[in-house]
Amino acid sequence: QVQLVESGGGLVQAGGSLRVSCAASGRTFSRYTMAWFRQAPGKEREFVAALSWNDYTTYYADSVKGRFTISRDSAKITVYLQMNSLKPEDTAVYYCAAGSGPWATMRLKSSYAYWGQGTQVTVSS
Repeated sequence: QVQLVESGGGLVQAGGSLRVSCAASGRTFSRYTMAWFRQAPGKEREFVAALSWNDYTTYYADSVKGRFTISRDSAKITVYLQMNSLKPEDTAVYYCAAGSGPWATMRLKSSYAYWGQGTQVTVSS
C-alpha cells in the first residue's frame, strides 16, 4: 500500500531555514501530484505547495511564495520542502500528500488520497 513518511521537522529561530522530506512508497508516482499542507493549532489544514511529478510544474500558496521550494528526487522517490526565511506564523504540523486528480484542483485537500503522519515545525521569535 502507499506510504508517505515525513521527516526533518524541528525547532528553528525566525529567519532560519529547515528542510522537510517525504519518502514515498507503494506505487508509481509519475502521474501524481505531490503536495505539502500544514495545520497550526486551532486552524484548518491549509495548502502550502504542490508539484506535478511528471513535468515538475510547481505552485505555491501566496504566504510562502519566494521563501519555500518544493522539489523531488525520482531515484529516492522523495519530495522535499525547503523552507527559508521562516517566520513564527509558519509554525505548524506539515503533512505530505499524494493524489491523482487534475492539476486545477491541487489546492484542495479532497484531491489527495494519501497522507503522511505529519512532522512538527516550530519557529521561535
